[in-house]
Amino acid sequence: MEIESVKCECCGLWEDCTLDYIASVRASFHGQWLCGLCCEAVRDEACRKKAQPGVEEAVRAHMAFCKMFKSNPAVRVADGMRQMLRRRSGDMSKSESATKYSTSQVGNESSVTLY
Repeated sequence: MEIESVKCECCGLWEDCTLDYIASVRASFHGQWLCGLCCEAVRDEACRKKAQPGVEEAVRAHMAFCKMFKSNPAVRVADGMRQMLRRRSGDMSKSESATKYSTSQVGNESSVTLY
């Protein structure tokens, strides 16, 4: 079983995957490779729209979202996961009782704040 490193076309993170898995992801996203987190974000985006925009439009929307941030890719992924979990839990706004648990340094002057 051959393993290959492949770079996400949305966030720029690298993953080591089998060639079969890479081919199946590319087939699902119109020839573009997306990491596991971006795949979930695109599927979530496609499902949230009432008029089902289609996967291709959801990929474009997610790529635009990723390009808005100039920080370390790990920070973007962590922030995206936080937003996705809030959406799924139904809590899009910060609650007044939210507490800041920690701030971690990631890469060059980037930080992650967990709520």
